[in-house]
Amino acid sequence: MPLTKAQYEEIARVVAQVPPTRQSLKTLKGRFPSQSQSTLLSIFSQEYQKVIKKTHAKHHTPEATEAYYQRYLTGVTTNAASPVLLELANEVGFAPSLVARIVLERFLQEGGGPVPSKTLINSMLRDPSQIPDGVLANQVYQCIVNDCCYGPLVDCIKHAIGHEHEVLLQEILLEKNVSFLAEDQLRAKGYDKTPDFILEVPIAVEGHIIHWIESKASFGDECSHKAYLHDQFWSYWNRFGPGLVIYWYGFIEELDCHRNRGILLKDCFPSDIVTL
Repeated sequence: MPLTKAQYEEIARVVAQVPPTRQSLKTLKGRFPSQSQSTLLSIFSQEYQKVIKKTHAKHHTPEATEAYYQRYLTGVTTNAASPVLLELANEVGFAPSLVARIVLERFLQEGGGPVPSKTLINSMLRDPSQIPDGVLANQVYQCIVNDCCYGPLVDCIKHAIGHEHEVLLQEILLEKNVSFLAEDQLRAKGYDKTPDFILEVPIAVEGHIIHWIESKASFGDECSHKAYLHDQFWSYWNRFGPGLVIYWYGFIEELDCHRNRGILLKDCFPSDIVTL
């Protein structure tokens, strides 16, 4: 469902006042019952990521890293079974999986060891059983499964949801007998930057000709939409002509301002298409 900018800002204000926990999502749903859970979760995640980006640097100073590591050591010495890292993350207001990454990197450098590679760190975060310390492995696991906005579990869920909506869109196109080339087919032809679907025969939506469709399993806020325009949409427009972007979880109405230039926004596949 598209939201006015005022409606979006009201939700964003409430999001800023609640902690980044799954319980807070229930609070949001109670406050905004007309909005879907998926829309609220997307807005919740996007707003939280903005906060994390603003505060990221201060949590990665040498002083902060050492303080978090010593706090971890003290905590597990007192009670190894308690969620030391998760409680630390909640206390300092940083994503649990990112706190876990900081402490894990510091642990792997214990004794003057080399700086661990990102590949190694990512592998251990995806599978904490690889961490050579059982207590730390358990602490990292607790952070990963309790983080609702960051971490490998969230990344996996987002990827699955994105793929699910691409499949849904493909099924709709097939059902409506719209001929298309999918992204993997376009990559095989040598295209480096492509939308999800190129229509072999254009369609018309609300009087606008559509040559391509991009699926976004998220809410279209100003920040993300601006980035997508710069990195993707205008490139598609320049190469393939006008197109349609579907934000399945809604978008800010005022962002649908480039129709005359060739980029249309919808929150579902339009039912009133005109085929040639």
